[in-house]
Amino acid sequence: MIETVASSIPALAQRREKTKRVARMGKWAFFDDEFVPLEQAKVSIATHAFNYGTGCFGGMRAYWNEDKQQLYIFRPKKHFTRFLESCRLLNIQLPYSGDDLLRITIELLRRDEYREDAYMRPIAYKATEDITPRLYDLDDAYAMFTRPQGNYIKLEVRAGTSSWRRVDDNSIPARGKITGAYINSAFARTEAHWNGYDEAVVLNQDGHVSEGSAENFFMIRQGKLVTPPQQDNILEGVTRATVMELAKDELGLEVLERPIDRSELYLADEAFFTGTGAQVAAIVSVDHRTLGDGAVGEITRQIQELYFRTVRGNNDRYAHWVTPVYPR
Repeated sequence: MIETVASSIPALAQRREKTKRVARMGKWAFFDDEFVPLEQAKVSIATHAFNYGTGCFGGMRAYWNEDKQQLYIFRPKKHFTRFLESCRLLNIQLPYSGDDLLRITIELLRRDEYREDAYMRPIAYKATEDITPRLYDLDDAYAMFTRPQGNYIKLEVRAGTSSWRRVDDNSIPARGKITGAYINSAFARTEAHWNGYDEAVVLNQDGHVSEGSAENFFMIRQGKLVTPPQQDNILEGVTRATVMELAKDELGLEVLERPIDRSELYLADEAFFTGTGAQVAAIVSVDHRTLGDGAVGEITRQIQELYFRTVRGNNDRYAHWVTPVYPR
């Protein structure tokens, strides 16, 4: 019967061979409360989170230090604190503490025996197979996978202001990493790509700079480091907080959290994006307007170098920010 129906529909009967795009991934996942091969970590198409985006996620990196022959997870406790806060926004209750999640992460990385930089993606989601949009009377689940990870975006980018506005806190809270909210990021980044830019600058509903498509934003103006405040619908970024602390304590910069107008972007001496994926990515132009001399600015370069030294476990002052994966 199925074959008869399919043969009567041209799109099915004459289906073209399609190339499946598969990114390089780790071999293991944590799924249904156990470690399983990645290919076994599957959910039904009827899963609530698949249909409605009722889930949240985190993004963490682990950096390989060749000299020390060690893999360091960067600020995992800070990441899991925010992850569990995102769960609270969605009324997701997990049976795991932050320490439990860290132990799961270390075991996953050890199983794949990473000797290179890696990315970890924890996910909490509404797992019931149901079609009513709500956040109550649904089962909650947790999963995690890893993958090798180089640069998410280039470390020197050209940005364009997006016509899409950032989601508002009273619509979908941007301070949490809610899966469904990231269609907003997809719209912005796709528009930027189609318009010939590397990344987007996204404004909030008031017309102030909010973020990149999935990165926090900083600029250097008159010798000060300026970033939008949390009230401008930004993600409470772990890398953002890291850079602010490093800039103040290591470089002696004054850091301001204040609204930024679109036109002020064009007057910035330097600018850059931050994020677990983006790391510290210099912005050399905005809307075809060159910032500075069109190259990575001196302060941005200092912040980049300081950041990469810290995440690889080469900054003793911040050794408490990195967690080694392999026993010594």
